[in-house]
Amino acid sequence: MADGVSDMITRIRNAVRNESPFVNVLDSKLNRSILDAVQREGYIWSYESPAETKGLLRVALKYAADGGAVVRHLKRVSRPGCRIYSTVDDLPQVLQGLGICIVSTNRGVLSSREARQQRVGGEVLFQVW
Repeated sequence: MADGVSDMITRIRNAVRNESPFVNVLDSKLNRSILDAVQREGYIWSYESPAETKGLLRVALKYAADGGAVVRHLKRVSRPGCRIYSTVDDLPQVLQGLGICIVSTNRGVLSSREARQQRVGGEVLFQVW
């Protein structure tokens, strides 16, 4: 597979549309780091690596009390063919602060809020709101 991040985003987007409580994504170091950042921001409940499914992570999606999904939209920004890098001052505001960007920095994968606090920039992977 050429782009594991896009595959993970697509799987999560499809599971949210189907209102599925769980989704399986490919297990990689980058995907784990991304899921950690998304979990810290409160968009998913958790993720685990079940013994019965080798090479997959099981992600517990988060839904609001009214049944609506917490993840409303996922948009890929940086792609393998066109990388998008941003300094800390130029990190995009997603819906005027209601959403976040996931940024790959030299300090690991962080949300845009965490990157601004630590004053680091990097590759803008995708936006979540």
